[in-house]
Amino acid sequence: MDRDGTINVEKHYLYKIEDFEFLPGVVDALKILQEAGYLLIIITNQSGIGRGYYTEEDFQKLNDWMIFTLKQQGVMIADVYFCPHLPDAQVAEYRKECNCRKPKLGMYKQAILDYNIQVGKSYAIGDKIRDCAICQEMSCRGFLIGNNEKPEVISEVKAGKYERVSYVDSLKECAELIVNNQN
Repeated sequence: MDRDGTINVEKHYLYKIEDFEFLPGVVDALKILQEAGYLLIIITNQSGIGRGYYTEEDFQKLNDWMIFTLKQQGVMIADVYFCPHLPDAQVAEYRKECNCRKPKLGMYKQAILDYNIQVGKSYAIGDKIRDCAICQEMSCRGFLIGNNEKPEVISEVKAGKYERVSYVDSLKECAELIVNNQN
């Protein structure tokens, strides 16, 4: 699943703990998925690193805090994959065309290899259609959640334009549909 706009309130180029805010119902949703046997993996673009807005260390500090906070509430995040790259990044070491920046599938493929994931029994979840790009290439299903995507894209998802991707209002609704197999 994606992080910004899916697990926490979307705040552009978020890297400070004091600015992090879990979305309502997220902890309960993650517990529902975890208790149903799903491995929880976060796959997130972090172009703020390449843009020079914050460092990998800043990202890791926030990431460690988020994982620790969720763990205290009984939620285990298996791993977090992130892409700091941009073709026109301000920070030279991150300036490149990569295969990991969503909608490309590099981070997904790495997670599949690292965790021997059965893609056909998996879900991609995010607040942007790029978070569900793997659903068009492989046999997993996906959920577009919330209202952070362009209204026309949300309408297209609701109308069934994106095969294997459904629209829901929240991660909690998504989790309940997954475990009840009603989507």
